[in-house]
Amino acid sequence: MSREDIQAVLGWCTVINFGIMMLWFFGFLVAHDFIYQSHSSMFPGLSPERFDELHYQLIGFYKLSVFLLNLVPYIALRITGRS
Repeated sequence: MSREDIQAVLGWCTVINFGIMMLWFFGFLVAHDFIYQSHSSMFPGLSPERFDELHYQLIGFYKLSVFLLNLVPYIALRITGRS
């Protein structure tokens, strides 16, 4: 696999992962009550505040993972490919 192929894969992985993250975030905003009800039935005692906190933490972890595992290697390959 060539450098250009890896670069293309990492670039598309970044785009797709950010799309998933945006879908998750907007779904969380639009269908908050529905998602909370479905999760609170599986996890009794889950307060709405804790539910919101968990989702924001998980979205942040997902975003950090996308940056570190997709975007940073993509940028590094772009920088080293210009030499």
